[in-house]
Amino acid sequence: MTQRRSSPPSKATSRPSQRTKGHAAAPARSGGSPRPARPRTPEDARPGGGPDDGGDQQAPLHHGARQNSLPEAETSGAHAGAAADSVMQPGEVRLNKAIAGAGVCSRRQADDLILQGVVRVNGAVVDTPGARVVPGRDRIEVRAQLLELDAAPATFTYVMLHKPVQVVSTVRDPQGRPTVLGILPPDLRGGRLYPVGRLDYFSEGLLILTDDGDLTNRLTHPRYHLPKVYMVKVRGHVTEASLAPMREGMTLAEGERLAPVDVRLLQSDRQASLIEMTLHQGVNRQIRRMCRDLGLTVLLLRRVRQGPLELGELPKGTARRLTANEVAALRRAAGLEA
Repeated sequence: MTQRRSSPPSKATSRPSQRTKGHAAAPARSGGSPRPARPRTPEDARPGGGPDDGGDQQAPLHHGARQNSLPEAETSGAHAGAAADSVMQPGEVRLNKAIAGAGVCSRRQADDLILQGVVRVNGAVVDTPGARVVPGRDRIEVRAQLLELDAAPATFTYVMLHKPVQVVSTVRDPQGRPTVLGILPPDLRGGRLYPVGRLDYFSEGLLILTDDGDLTNRLTHPRYHLPKVYMVKVRGHVTEASLAPMREGMTLAEGERLAPVDVRLLQSDRQASLIEMTLHQGVNRQIRRMCRDLGLTVLLLRRVRQGPLELGELPKGTARRLTANEVAALRRAAGLEA
């Protein structure tokens, strides 16, 4: 990354600028470039959501205008010029996360410090919050103060939970209800696991928990949204014709236009009908709201698949670690591995 060099002001720039009469000047912004939106990570996770209950979708990440890189001699761990969508190498974290993790400030405040040009990595000024560093190896200074950083974990934890109903998909609940972290077995409660998206209080099924922030970002970003398959049981007899609006892409009562949903009617009788739905977008409580607008009463809603992962025979309320093959398949589906 190129270092900033100050130059003496010229006569042309030392005089007050002339403004056209009748036009207000746009307010100046310190820092010189637009502030990039802060990437979302598990540490920032709030009660998010999935297609059936909202929150998986978020605004696309915005990258600062300046995409510089460190001098060749300083590229041992910081990669300021690397695209945000490139694969994160083992041990790497984003610079703003490293600063916040050292207890200096919040991640948003770390963005400001970086954009102000008061952060150096291996002696070079870095003004890109998304620059890659390796804690424990790279020398990071904020206002000439050296930060003490622990090395980033070499491995992450990936867990599949069969969430039961009446459990909230959050780290903690102000109302004191059971949480998905609270029902994990003791051997999986260590570390900083966070749910990826969520299932609502009365929904059940496959839920991923991990401390891999990059994977979480990808799986909750619209660009990398993975198809999710649900088994939905509704009251009474249902015909194929009554499901046509879902297949065509319906508009909810609130005015939201939905993408077409893949729907299969598996069985139906007077008592109940079983429907398989595959969603390709993240809309707040989508399945329940579609059924509401079509006059269908949901009796059961279970997520059985997300991308390459299948719930299978995992008992309700239990969890297991993902296999190495499952992790690799999930990361490939999210665009993190070739």
